[in-house]
Amino acid sequence: MTRVAALVGRRTFVAMALLLPLGPGGAIAQGQYATIEIVVKDKKFVPAEVKAPANARIVIQVKNQDAVAMEFESKSLKVEKVVAPNSEGLARVGPLKPGRYEFFDDFNEKNRGTLIVE
Repeated sequence: MTRVAALVGRRTFVAMALLLPLGPGGAIAQGQYATIEIVVKDKKFVPAEVKAPANARIVIQVKNQDAVAMEFESKSLKVEKVVAPNSEGLARVGPLKPGRYEFFDDFNEKNRGTLIVE
């Protein structure tokens, strides 16, 4: 697959994930993706605490608005993703059990956040 085809496929995937209808009460049906957006600005996660539904696959969209690269990492989520300056990266996780999952910027470990799965 060419790089362009991979980018188009990734964007199509995100667009489809954003358009997925929610079930009754806002619940996401099993097998669908919930999308969470996290911005990195001034070397901090915004928001630093995000929530996601239990038992759903999750796409974490990391928008790095800083002029330096960052690495979105979580040992409990088993994910590592380097995001270039002024760029975006995606990490797919789940389905997850209810709980708290810590994440951090491996290039700046003072920058930490939490994913709360309910």
